[in-house]
Amino acid sequence: MDVKSEEAEILEIMRTHSDAMKKGDFPVLLDLYSKDWRDYHGATKDSLKHRFEKTGDKEKDLSLSGNVQDIDISTAHLKIKDDKAIFTPVIHSSSGGSISYAHTLRKEADGVWRLVYTKGIDWETFPLDDEGRMDKAAIAQSALATRRFREQVMSDPHRPGYHIVSPEGFGAPFDPNGAIYWKGRYHLFYIFQDQRFGKKLDHWGHLSSTDLFHWRHHPTTLLVGMYSGNCFINKDGIPTICYHQVDKGNAMAIALDDDLNEWKKLEVITPETKEGDAYHDEYRSWDPFGWLEDDTYYAIFGGKNPGIAKSQTLKGGWHYTGDLFAHGVEGIALDEDLSCADLFKLDNRDILMGISHKIGCRYYIGEWKDEQFYPQSHAQMSWKDNSFFAPESLVDDKGRRIMWAWLMDVVHWRQGWERGWTGTMSLPRVLSISDNGMMLIDIPEEIEALRYRPFSRNNLKIEANKELTIEGIRSNSIELSIEMESEEAREYGVKVCMSPDGKEKTIISYDPLRKVIRIDASQSGAREEPKNVEEGPFSLDKNEPLKLRVFVDKSVVEVFVNRRQALMRFIYPSSNSLGISLFSEGSPTKVNRFNSWHISPSNPF
Repeated sequence: MDVKSEEAEILEIMRTHSDAMKKGDFPVLLDLYSKDWRDYHGATKDSLKHRFEKTGDKEKDLSLSGNVQDIDISTAHLKIKDDKAIFTPVIHSSSGGSISYAHTLRKEADGVWRLVYTKGIDWETFPLDDEGRMDKAAIAQSALATRRFREQVMSDPHRPGYHIVSPEGFGAPFDPNGAIYWKGRYHLFYIFQDQRFGKKLDHWGHLSSTDLFHWRHHPTTLLVGMYSGNCFINKDGIPTICYHQVDKGNAMAIALDDDLNEWKKLEVITPETKEGDAYHDEYRSWDPFGWLEDDTYYAIFGGKNPGIAKSQTLKGGWHYTGDLFAHGVEGIALDEDLSCADLFKLDNRDILMGISHKIGCRYYIGEWKDEQFYPQSHAQMSWKDNSFFAPESLVDDKGRRIMWAWLMDVVHWRQGWERGWTGTMSLPRVLSISDNGMMLIDIPEEIEALRYRPFSRNNLKIEANKELTIEGIRSNSIELSIEMESEEAREYGVKVCMSPDGKEKTIISYDPLRKVIRIDASQSGAREEPKNVEEGPFSLDKNEPLKLRVFVDKSVVEVFVNRRQALMRFIYPSSNSLGISLFSEGSPTKVNRFNSWHISPSNPF
């Protein structure tokens, strides 16, 4: 018999099976089952026959799925291989729901195809019509894709566990934006990209947290062409964002609910000027920062030669007041790019933070007065490259100024196509000003809730040109707190993420002669990266010990030094590169204390 004929024969058998099942024609039904038939619950033909005979009431259907009202084989597929065939799905519907079966048939010695095995492959506890089944199938496919992606990112050995990361897809840029503490929660928005409208566009994602480390993702209506901006409270006490609307200019939007899920976009605030007007064509409508001061709204218009605009209302009447900077500072050109601006007060000082696309995150300490900023000093937060990028900050109910930055890694972008994601933020940093006017940088105390497996050693000595391996600690999700001092060592510090043979390592060191703190990640993975080095200016006062706080989070290392300096690097170590050692070059170094804690991942995935 050819294949077409066998297909026709099996289809007729299954039609007969469906009709007999619905009618309760048990003799016909049983004749369609092989004596070897089993189902996925272990039932046999004999037990099936016993069930039928015991009832003898055709109004009470004893089919495999309860009170059958309909059996649908219209979408079933048939696959024949040798003397076996699979026919699926066969959908049984009843008032109690539906169940779909896959039937295996076998061509037996007498040349007749009979059912030899039956298994349930899907079910619902409520009735579904054709449209409902189609909707369910679409949902199932979407859920399956979501689970597969979640498994993919959770299996990524370099995905950070307690840094904020993109939940899916690509964040490039992944600028933090719109940070605000509102109604007991920290809210943080971020730029991401997708093609939901047929082409690649930038949107704002949205997170909130009560503890700075466990974040919940929100839906958002801040879609289409959303670029850098901030959030502040307007005259009516409502959260308001000042942002750049691509292809239109700088703009405002106001929150419509306390969860900050719904927003109303207002008109563009870029002042309209014409030839001959004051400030015509002097400023870009780019990377704004808005705020309310007394009864007036102000906005920084970023870029080269940043300017100031103001208005009495959010909706209109915006006009330029002039340049942002009253004067320059030594070593920084007055027209140096200032984007992602953030202006805030620390104690009695005004801080103007932002980026240069060329050098990354930086800040001025000075004074905002007479509608201009008067800088007194300037410092960088990224040095060898611009990896620490796009700062954003808020003030919370404790009065703390807390900032984040996008950790920009071009290498990760190339790897992101395989991983399915890119986009990492820095740990939150608490900023303050010292008595002598220096910026202080720390980590919020809330991170202590993630600590477990504490470890400590005190009064250790590292001999000159030696390493001291810290036995009993191996981790790539860890916090180290180390206090060291040396009178004459030319370089000393700690190595993390070391491979057993020592070939892979990330070196964190202090160089007292050059007065720099350094992360050397050039040997952090299987592939050497000679340019993967960061170093920032730092020097110890007389008799001051070196105090390091080191946070390793899979592919991110952040180092905080005596609360006066901080730096970061991306690393890509092998899975067994988990060791830690202390070292000293040139002379011995004393380790007053060494404390460590494993850090529990706080991201949902």
